[in-house]
Amino acid sequence: MSDTLTEEEMRAALFGPATVSPAEVPAPQKSIEAPPALAPNPQAGVRSAKPRPVAKAARSRGRLRVTLHVTKDFEGAVEVFTHDAETLSTLLAEQEARAAAKKRKFRYFELVSIVPV
Repeated sequence: MSDTLTEEEMRAALFGPATVSPAEVPAPQKSIEAPPALAPNPQAGVRSAKPRPVAKAARSRGRLRVTLHVTKDFEGAVEVFTHDAETLSTLLAEQEARAAAKKRKFRYFELVSIVPV
């Protein structure tokens, strides 16, 4: 068998055999149906006098409480720092808590716990 293929053999291998020539393809029919006429609805524009109250759904967002031991100096006085994060990811909750502690000028952190609230 030959290692070289002709262009027609490559096209047949990739796209399948070309059994239908462009002259044999039927032209698509151009029939467009008109949409049915819509009858006017007499009550479509009428609204009730009282709007219905919208019921607020109780959101059950995930909240995690992160507890850190923080200090401003190395081996200094340890303070307990808690942060509530509105996420289900413990990694993101820890990062948010560390960022909040950094804003309060703490430099050293030790993660104590992450618990759902």
